[in-house]
Amino acid sequence: SSAGYGVYRNTYAPGSYAFDDPVSTTEQELRFDAYYFAGTGLKDVIGQYTSLTGKPFLPPVYGLEMGDSDCYLHNANRGERHTLDALKIADDYAKNDMPNGWMLVNDGYGCGYENLAQTAQGLQQHKMQLGLWTENGLGQLADQVRAGQRVAKLDVAWVGDGYKFALDGCKAAYQGIEDNSDARGFTWAPESWSGAQRCGVQWSGDQSGSWDYIRWQIPTYAGSTMSGMAYNTGDVDGIFGGSPQTYTRDLQWKSFLPAIMSMDGWAPSDKQPYRSGEPYTSINRKYLKLKESLLPYMYSYAAEATRTGVGPVRPLALEYPDDPVTATDAVKYEFLSGQDFLVAPVYSDTSVRDGIYLPKGTWVDYWTGRTYQGPTTVNGYSAPLDTLPLFVKAGATIPMWPGISSYQDRTADSPLAWDVYPQGRSSFSLYEDDGITRQHREGKYATQTAQVTAPTAGSGQVRIDVSASKGDFAGKQTARPYLFTVHSGTAPNQVALGGRALPKLADQAAFDRADQGWWYDPADRGGVVRVKTASLATSAGFRLVLDGASAVGSQAGPSGDAWASDLPWASAVNGWGPAERDRSNGETGPADGHPITLDGTVYPKGIGVHADSDIEIVTGGRCSSFDAVVGIDDEINGYGSVTFSVVADGRTLWTSPVLTGQSAALPVTVPLGRSDRVHLRVDAAGGSTGDHGDWAAAKFHCA
Repeated sequence: SSAGYGVYRNTYAPGSYAFDDPVSTTEQELRFDAYYFAGTGLKDVIGQYTSLTGKPFLPPVYGLEMGDSDCYLHNANRGERHTLDALKIADDYAKNDMPNGWMLVNDGYGCGYENLAQTAQGLQQHKMQLGLWTENGLGQLADQVRAGQRVAKLDVAWVGDGYKFALDGCKAAYQGIEDNSDARGFTWAPESWSGAQRCGVQWSGDQSGSWDYIRWQIPTYAGSTMSGMAYNTGDVDGIFGGSPQTYTRDLQWKSFLPAIMSMDGWAPSDKQPYRSGEPYTSINRKYLKLKESLLPYMYSYAAEATRTGVGPVRPLALEYPDDPVTATDAVKYEFLSGQDFLVAPVYSDTSVRDGIYLPKGTWVDYWTGRTYQGPTTVNGYSAPLDTLPLFVKAGATIPMWPGISSYQDRTADSPLAWDVYPQGRSSFSLYEDDGITRQHREGKYATQTAQVTAPTAGSGQVRIDVSASKGDFAGKQTARPYLFTVHSGTAPNQVALGGRALPKLADQAAFDRADQGWWYDPADRGGVVRVKTASLATSAGFRLVLDGASAVGSQAGPSGDAWASDLPWASAVNGWGPAERDRSNGETGPADGHPITLDGTVYPKGIGVHADSDIEIVTGGRCSSFDAVVGIDDEINGYGSVTFSVVADGRTLWTSPVLTGQSAALPVTVPLGRSDRVHLRVDAAGGSTGDHGDWAAAKFHCA
């Protein structure tokens, strides 16, 4: 509850929970047995609940990779074939350079299997693990695990309606893997009960591929974290129906869930991510490769869940409980993946996403580098089929494994990458272990912290302190190179490692050839500093200093007095045609306006717009004030109704009264307080007809 408490009904009886006004909760039994948890916040309540019912299990690392399932023995829907035919699908994944971590090879009623050990060995050669579907019990589980099974998926045909039997089945399958191998238990369960977070991924059942199912699943999986379930998911594009478009959109956002799987054999076309050809194959590969690269990020959050009970996928209210918007339907169709990624899936057949709410803070478009100052709602976000609306919180420091298709691609000298979005002070604690066995329960794991100190805005010094890796486990790297991607709107003057300057490199090719060094790419997402180190001992920490770099999104602002129409615009949104430089808005084409004219006075400089309009200009902390003459252009002949606003770094500094086509032009001077970014906004004050607003003689006064 947002009131700061939680309740757990200690029962296996069926119940009904209706969150109406008033809330009504009932159980079909003549007893009342409940635990109440009062905490300092929602995370504390979840932590107390999972202290009682059990903390989430830590999956093996392959459990955070894509999975595939089908029946490969006498499949009525696909004709005669055999269990070893699963290896042909594994070959297809490899040929299409498509990541996949495990396969269920007998997923279908009455399917069965043959040549199990040979199949397991063949899958392992493809860097995949063998999984089996359980229709009618676990009597053969010990032999199956000894033959190579590492994933168990339970079915409703066995566990029935759930309740205690389903929970016991989840625990038995999980324990059966651990009792007969050195691997961790990894189970998928179609339904269960409180405590199932200890043993399995919760799977939402047989569903169809459609836009509606995408929309329904988003709040389901994010909300399940509030009940202590760290891993909740559904099949990519369902098992029935679907289309290439819904598959691709579904895979995009599910790549930011810890566990995902495709299920084949039930729809007219199988559901592997390469089935539909281009452009879908390339788009699906892009997101699965990104999921692989982010494994150290997601795995660290999985390890955190075992300590805190809080899963990686989070509704916004969990991280922003003091923001009233996060408790409303305005954020129903977005979620956080960890604390740093905000994911706003596209859940209809469109290339434009509206209504993306960004809470307090600076948010960075993952694909373009454009920054947004929250709280704000983003409308009109351009999201063609290959683009998932994805934002990173400024201050994020994200560990990555670059260039892999499987965790098994990692070698003793593979680099660790850090994707850094500097703003103020922030840190991330990387968790590592062998990824497969249960040795982490005996203390065989390591942690390494990256702490970033940077300007809150503008340029200065960005310092990255990477600690020694503390702890040990089998296969731990004793040394490794590091790659840093530091998002900075300005090129640093120098990059130093441990007090010694690294060589500045001319371009990407030189960077790729060098053993160490740095180069700045101003064209990449608003500016990126790429840094490469030689192999460094993990037993020692180090400091990386970028002198003259900037906070993410900050760029060098103008100097002296500068006309707003002469400056580059970081973004420009306009209600009718393009915003015009030194002309009125005119019509829908570029440069089709007239000389800017207010009250009969012609202004050679300025910006002509149509409500609703937002012009974003980077001032980089250099500008002290802005002045202009505002009003509705004379080309409108007396109608229209708008307000003008100047917004700096998320703060509204000035708003005009409502100005109509009959209003006199209004001179304005606005102190900027050395802001980093300024938005010049014109909003309709009623209907938008004739709302041609002018920022005449608009000028910034800068140092």
